Amino acid sequence: MTPGKFITLEGIDGAGKSTHLAWLENFLRGRGLTVVVTREPGGTPLGEKLRALLLDNSQAMHAETEALLMFAARREHLDKVILPALARGDWVISDRFTDASFAYQGGGRGLASNRLDDLERWVQGEFQPDLTLYFDVSVALGRQRVNAIKTADRFEKEQDEFFQRVRAAYLQRAHKFPQRIRLIDSSQPLDKVKESLHDIISTIC
Repeated sequence: MTPGKFITLEGIDGAGKSTHLAWLENFLRGRGLTVVVTREPGGTPLGEKLRALLLDNSQAMHAETEALLMFAARREHLDKVILPALARGDWVISDRFTDASFAYQGGGRGLASNRLDDLERWVQGEFQPDLTLYFDVSVALGRQRVNAIKTADRFEKEQDEFFQRVRAAYLQRAHKFPQRIRLIDSSQPLDKVKESLHDIISTIC
């Protein structure tokens, strides 16, 4: 049986992950692959309940509480969805994974990276995505895109300075793990972004 692969999509809010995830799913299915699409936080019944809490505008919480809930949802996600799918030989695409915790809870909220490192080792051991697509876009453009399509959730209501820190943390992760994390300029026209995606994905399938 051909082993499945785990692909994650990352970026600040408004980077265009959802649009490109749909294209990626169709591309992989066109190659005859079985594809499981999921998201974080969420992906399981419990994870979706935690997601609702985490995104609720009326629900204030300590930064460490937020991180712990994120990793709790991730543990369920791995156990119930991601690892079983990979064991079947399926390909898994997730809208966000652990890099998001280092960006949002680490960069954005200011949690120490060693605490997040400890949670990462506890929850997933050495397991990492086979490929992470990081869609990079300026905070101003990301904000403009989000405001045009939806009501802001608890994270999206943060100030620009928060997202500047999140973006900086993402870029730092991309620099630290260049073999896994591929940076895509998401401010380009859609067809150019798809060309970049095609070139990257074609190297692994």
